[in-house]
Amino acid sequence: MANFAVNDYEFGINRACKLVNLSKTVYYYKPKLNNDSEIKDALSLLVNKHPRRGFKKFFSELRQKGYLWNHKRVYRVYCEMSLNLRKKPKKRLPSREAQKLLQPIKINECWSVDFMSDATIDGRKFRTINVLDDFNREALTVTAKRNLPSQKVTEVLDEVAEWRGYPDKIRTDNGPEYISREFIAWAKKHGIKLCHIQPGKPAQNGYVERFNRTYREEVLDMYLFSSINEVEEITKNWLEDYNNNRPHESLKNMPPRKFARLHGGTPMTLLSWDLKNISEVLTDSTYNRY
Repeated sequence: MANFAVNDYEFGINRACKLVNLSKTVYYYKPKLNNDSEIKDALSLLVNKHPRRGFKKFFSELRQKGYLWNHKRVYRVYCEMSLNLRKKPKKRLPSREAQKLLQPIKINECWSVDFMSDATIDGRKFRTINVLDDFNREALTVTAKRNLPSQKVTEVLDEVAEWRGYPDKIRTDNGPEYISREFIAWAKKHGIKLCHIQPGKPAQNGYVERFNRTYREEVLDMYLFSSINEVEEITKNWLEDYNNNRPHESLKNMPPRKFARLHGGTPMTLLSWDLKNISEVLTDSTYNRY
């Protein structure tokens, strides 16, 4: 405003400054143009050496080297160079209560669900969703997909429920797929109680964790997969053996399906596993699957 009065109305500087209540010192002040190239060079050296360190560490190192630049100036240059790292916000979870890992007394009383990950030979990653019935440790499905968002998770569980029926409750960890609004709404719709384990306590979901180890050792670590279809085919054959033949010490050395047949298998479960080959199931007097 003082410049406007001086240039356009030819006021004197004293009169113009009094008119706008401005100090003559401020009027005559000329900002200094700082050369920040030295700061940029020093920061570049530190970033190249320690790319994951933050501003506070860098500023302390600069002070140790004898540089006396103001921290505000250094931080301005630091931001201009786009070196400020985005801090990942801490995921806020509701408090979880520890629950004893008890074996259910009937089928579909509780399912355990968990993810695993691996990659095909072309380097592309894939994930599997593993669903276990805690009653007889039966692997209800191991579905492999490139991506498994919460919507796909509910679709997989619906496919299992078509022949198995919905469980009373599902035990999971606190992954984003399991705490999403969509997954919680799906569980509420079908009257399923969600049991989230405490963060950092995988032993609270021990049944599926033990299954994951076996699946990792006998399938994922044993083969080089060229495609998702190959993963699904090998897994399907392995699950047939796992559920029908592999003895479990916790099940009195019986395979899961035989244990269920002898300890409370239901007609719904009979239809589950061999709906496509029902005639073969009914005539199989040796096993008779549930």
